[in-house]
Amino acid sequence: MNSAHGNAADHMDRIYRYQRTIYNLTRKPVLLGRDRLLNQLRPPRHGTILEIGCGTARNLIRAARLYPNAQFFGIDVSVSMLATAERDVVRAGLGDRIRLAQADATDFNAEDLFGESRFDRVFISYALSMIPPWRDVLRHSLALLGSGGALHIVDFGQQERLPAWFQMLLFAWLRRFSVKPEPELPETLEKLSHAKGMEFRFVPLYRGYAYSAVVQNP
Repeated sequence: MNSAHGNAADHMDRIYRYQRTIYNLTRKPVLLGRDRLLNQLRPPRHGTILEIGCGTARNLIRAARLYPNAQFFGIDVSVSMLATAERDVVRAGLGDRIRLAQADATDFNAEDLFGESRFDRVFISYALSMIPPWRDVLRHSLALLGSGGALHIVDFGQQERLPAWFQMLLFAWLRRFSVKPEPELPETLEKLSHAKGMEFRFVPLYRGYAYSAVVQNP
């Protein structure tokens, strides 16, 4: 891992070294739309599903229970979060179906990490807004899709239909955790999708609190 990636890992570890122990409990009322995303994955039988920025593996564990015939993979740059993820995966009895690895979301080699070069589903849940080179993550994620594969994303929106005071307070709180919702993301993702001949769907959720995006490979 180069110096830039190492710095990113150190930064995330500093934020979540202690937060990871209460992360699932405290983020439940904040990270809206995660289960909606999982329900929409609908992978093919014996499909492969990758989560980028898997954190504590909360989503992977729930998805593995939803889709018992699929295989799951997760990457995260934070060693601290992965320690919690690995523990919880074992406790859930899913160590044979969920594989985890430390990697930077912008340029990891999935073949080297997991022996898989393409995936039926890739999903990113509330992680893009924490990664400054988010455009690189989008490009890499699209490149990982197999034929008929789909990229699913849920993250913070721009709060456009919520009161201004709510937006101000939420964005101030998010900055404490290096979270920055990107207003340019929908347009950027649409351009990248169309350049690859992929279908693109974007839906604001909860009055703009969050958004859902899906890119489908033909």
